[in-house]
Amino acid sequence: MRAARRVVPLRTQPQESDACLLPDGREAFAVRAESVRGARRSIDVQSYIWRSDVTGRLLADELLRAADRGVRVRVLLDDMDARSRDPVLVALNRHPRIAIRLFNPFSTRSGVLRTVREMFVRRSRLNHRMHNKSWIVDDELAIVGGRNVGDEYFSASKDVNFVDMDVLLTGDAVAATARSFDAYWNCAASTPVSRLRRIGRNKYTLGEVRRLLHEHAQAAQSGHACYLSAVPLLEDLLGNRSRWSGCGKVQIVADDPRKAQRHARDLERGVLESMIDALSAACSEVLLISPYFVPGAGGTAALRDLARRGVSVAVLTNSLAATDVAAVHSGYSRYRPSLLEGDVRLFELKAAVAPQEQDKRMRLGSSRASLHTKAAIVDRKRLFVGSFNLDPRSAQLNCEMGAWIDSETLACQMREIFSAAVTLEHSYTLGLDDAGRTYWLERTGGRELRYQREPRAGWGRRAVTWLLRWLPIESQL
Repeated sequence: MRAARRVVPLRTQPQESDACLLPDGREAFAVRAESVRGARRSIDVQSYIWRSDVTGRLLADELLRAADRGVRVRVLLDDMDARSRDPVLVALNRHPRIAIRLFNPFSTRSGVLRTVREMFVRRSRLNHRMHNKSWIVDDELAIVGGRNVGDEYFSASKDVNFVDMDVLLTGDAVAATARSFDAYWNCAASTPVSRLRRIGRNKYTLGEVRRLLHEHAQAAQSGHACYLSAVPLLEDLLGNRSRWSGCGKVQIVADDPRKAQRHARDLERGVLESMIDALSAACSEVLLISPYFVPGAGGTAALRDLARRGVSVAVLTNSLAATDVAAVHSGYSRYRPSLLEGDVRLFELKAAVAPQEQDKRMRLGSSRASLHTKAAIVDRKRLFVGSFNLDPRSAQLNCEMGAWIDSETLACQMREIFSAAVTLEHSYTLGLDDAGRTYWLERTGGRELRYQREPRAGWGRRAVTWLLRWLPIESQL
């Protein structure tokens, strides 16, 4: 029985979609694995990153097994992270039911000096990446959101685990997601791996890769049993009516693939435009979650204007101690005082949460946490989940996608997640003192503490961030 057909039939209108939030990494892995196991016709996967780690290899093994059953598998990856896996991708691409393409690929497949030379020659074109994430099975089930494929995105890493979010979709929204995938698959920037030169074509045979993946999956049965045992969770999820919401409208938004071309003109409206429209129409409340938050002068003015006309505006982003890209934090920090002066509330996720302070809805865990969720909640009735950060890179350079969902139920669920995340136990609350200086508040061990500089960040990290503020790099952040 196909996974999508086990969903409780909530739909009352022919063009309605059903949606379910996936805040938990184990559950997000389970949905992907079990949906592949139930696939009969087709699987389409689009991702910015695919790690060669435990979960990455497990899902690759599932896709290969599906192809062996006769399922058509298409995988579209951005090339920024893919080059180290060229030999494996080439071998998998030899399967008659598997096709793999790379978005905006480098001509140079290895070597630091050759890569630097190509980046110098091609310059801005290589700076445009495909940040989209989607997972589509049998045109009946789709996952859209912020997760790449890798241990840290599925709460399987011992070092850093991302606080992330996907949305599971059935119904009419799946067809819209599939149309977006096809647009990218067929665009000029997507190149079959078989057409790339100097890609190590003969390093592995398909049989060797199949054996290695199968052996890895068998070894993971004992060493990583907690993630394989997560698969049965899908049965409970698909039958849990309280998790699902019938949505009157789900709008899949994706940037024009030509955004990756230098000086492209007459682009179709994309994610940025949809975000501007939604926030401009807000009447009472806007809650934003963005791991990389660099609003710029225009975005800062827009958020201040919302607050000025009575809209409650709050933003959750990473603290300096939690972020994995300190350079982006340098771009954000320069706008903090202006945002706080304009009554925009700011919260920064802590880098770690003690076991006794875990919040089950956020799945923060005891390892170092870093925010990776990209979401917006507007007026408690409309929700965005996707790949789009509120920064210049997402707005101007990268291709992005996401889903706008009209559902008070899901908006309320996401708002509860936001509220739990911004408590003083999980995040720092920012403010301005009488001298206009930024301070951070937290609660730990039952005590409320106040800091006058970036908390839990070493002096070296603070110094580098301060120096980067003075460089003209904001457009690249």
